[in-house]
Amino acid sequence: MTATTTRGLDSHGYIAREGSLELIQREFAPVVAAAQDRLPTAFGPRLSSAYLYGSVPRGTARPGRSDLDLLIALTEEPTDDDRATTDALSATLNREFAQIDGVGVILLSRARVLSDLERHDLGWFVACLCTPLLGEDLAEHLPRYRPDPLLARETNGDLALILPRWRERVTRGDDPRVLDRMMSRHLVRTGFTLVMPRWQGWTSDLTLMAEVFGTYYPERADAMREAARAAYEPVGAPHTLRTYTEDLGPWLAAEYEAVHGVKAPRP
Repeated sequence: MTATTTRGLDSHGYIAREGSLELIQREFAPVVAAAQDRLPTAFGPRLSSAYLYGSVPRGTARPGRSDLDLLIALTEEPTDDDRATTDALSATLNREFAQIDGVGVILLSRARVLSDLERHDLGWFVACLCTPLLGEDLAEHLPRYRPDPLLARETNGDLALILPRWRERVTRGDDPRVLDRMMSRHLVRTGFTLVMPRWQGWTSDLTLMAEVFGTYYPERADAMREAARAAYEPVGAPHTLRTYTEDLGPWLAAEYEAVHGVKAPRP
């Protein structure tokens, strides 16, 4: 693994790649091995690449509480059958391995990852936050990344578009703990990338993200710390969800647009 600074950069100031198969804790090795074994059977020669991301390849997963996160890139655009295959595989792994609490999968095409539009979003995600598991490493076709305003804009500059969907899900009565976990994580990451170019570094530690944000926005520091706690221990209290959708979220979206602009529109 490449040596990194305390702020997640290499010696040239680029964001160092997180995670490694060597960091996977003993408890999670069997489920990773099962995924590695079953993905080629599920997708055959259409499987271009498969990656791990999140706490498992970072070595910070908690048995029985962490999920297994996978990114799968196919040689062509995924079909409905591919999505059904992914859902079935996820359900099987989750059922067979008690050490994980769910399986999250991002399924897309190789071409999308390498597209100009996604270069500073999905491309950066694969190159910096994903650990190669199977197939071609698409990072070899992508640039190096610095914690700059362009990366900030293209990763999280769309919060204003996401907020209406969150409100719809709250109104619909979706599981409040699921919403709390999802919204809080998104807000903490967005708050961090808002200040990332000033801090000049990268971390995936949500607690540290909140602390970094708070040094630049002390008036919002407590709210972001609460969101970071909820990201790990969600409760789903109605007043908390309202804070996300009607206070912290709208403020953060407006501030983000003022500082970094709006993310390039996607089809």
